[in-house]
Amino acid sequence: MNKRFWKFPLVFILMLAILAGCSSTEELSEGNKNNKQTKEQTATFPVTITDDAGNKVTIEEQPDAIVSLLPSVTETLFAIGLDDEIVGVSDYDNYPAETADIQKVGSMDLNLEAILALQPDVAFLQDYHVTNASDGIKQLQEAGIEVVIVEIGSTFDSVYESIEMIGKATGKPTEAEQIVTDMKDKVNELQKKAEGITETKSVWVEISPQPDIFTAGSGTYINEMLEMIRAVNVASDLEGWPQVNEEEAVNMNPDVILTTYGYYVEDAREQILNRAGWQEVTAVKNEEVYDIDSDMVTRSGPRLVEGMEEIAKAVYPDVF
Repeated sequence: MNKRFWKFPLVFILMLAILAGCSSTEELSEGNKNNKQTKEQTATFPVTITDDAGNKVTIEEQPDAIVSLLPSVTETLFAIGLDDEIVGVSDYDNYPAETADIQKVGSMDLNLEAILALQPDVAFLQDYHVTNASDGIKQLQEAGIEVVIVEIGSTFDSVYESIEMIGKATGKPTEAEQIVTDMKDKVNELQKKAEGITETKSVWVEISPQPDIFTAGSGTYINEMLEMIRAVNVASDLEGWPQVNEEEAVNMNPDVILTTYGYYVEDAREQILNRAGWQEVTAVKNEEVYDIDSDMVTRSGPRLVEGMEEIAKAVYPDVF
């Protein structure tokens, strides 16, 4: 037999062995890498945070099951990549679309039975529950559930702090910090565009229609957004979410009217444009009446900056 022919299979076998060895080495290396990442993740726990109610909460391990009673917290949890860990959400959660498939566990009123049945590691509740559901909070804690209180704040800075706190509590501090950075960058971008505005516009924000008209005053995200884009909130001398009668609103005579209830009132814009007694209001005469997504401008989550941009585009379309 020709030696060249019997040497070929031997060389081929050696080559396969070398390739197999390389593959095994790569798999081992990848396995070590994954193990290292896992250790790095778990190394951040236990972690102790101070929630928005001033409570020190220690979370022993990265949560595998989370309940959120605030739509803004739910949006934050999704944004930092905890889709699969969310097992319960509030009755009002509607974003992202996946929340429709997650069990609803109450809102202001806690569905304790449902929450306890889900056996979450962490439950995010709001400051309202501290004074109105203290017994429920105690039951959750006695069941071994870590309760974290998140305040429904009134400034962008308070939102940033809450997002970072949520990230720390769930083992996603880096992701949370990135969200905050992106939000700040976007806010800075919008403010920079607003620097060139020389003729400011006055704005009336209507968050509830006739017969009980409510607006957004100072101490709200909406007021802060208007200030940051160099617009004047005609109700800024009022605090929070005050009720205003029609005569007062008409006398404020805004250049622009924004509504936030188009999601449940049909033809919200047309109703204002055709209101009796409002025809001499500048915004109505110039047909500068626009509807804004309510959730974007009132929820203390990552989409708040998108709401600011929507307001900016409506008030100053030539600038934004």
